[in-house]
Amino acid sequence: MDLLTDRIKEDMKAAMKGGDKFKLGVIRLILAAFKQVEVDERITLDNDRAIQVLDKMLKQRRESIKQYSDAGRNDLADIEEAEVKVIQEYLPAALSDAEIDALVQEAIAESGAEAVKDMGKVMGLLKPKMQGRADMAVVSQKIKAGLGG
Repeated sequence: MDLLTDRIKEDMKAAMKGGDKFKLGVIRLILAAFKQVEVDERITLDNDRAIQVLDKMLKQRRESIKQYSDAGRNDLADIEEAEVKVIQEYLPAALSDAEIDALVQEAIAESGAEAVKDMGKVMGLLKPKMQGRADMAVVSQKIKAGLGG
């Protein structure tokens, strides 16, 4: 099985040899996050869990970008944007808006959800399919809209 962690370690070696200090720094952050989860949970990361960690890192960066932009610190927001690009290299291809809409409608029908209070059921079906492939905050808004919320 081709592990995502192995690919990231290979890219780290390439970044070291190529002198790409920024990418090397981001990869080291990723590997540190992986190691933290492995130590905390006493597990060896598989690809699914690695994608969850990367997805969490993306979410943190997106929140930081918004806060920095709101504070007029575009210099810091740009750094976070660059980190997002590196992290996204290791995630599965992003879903298009149309694909997200279709999956949301399918999950609403499958779960029998009728109101916003049933949102948890729908999210439970979608999260495994979309982890690392869509911004879950956007998915959440689409679910609310689909449930008339």
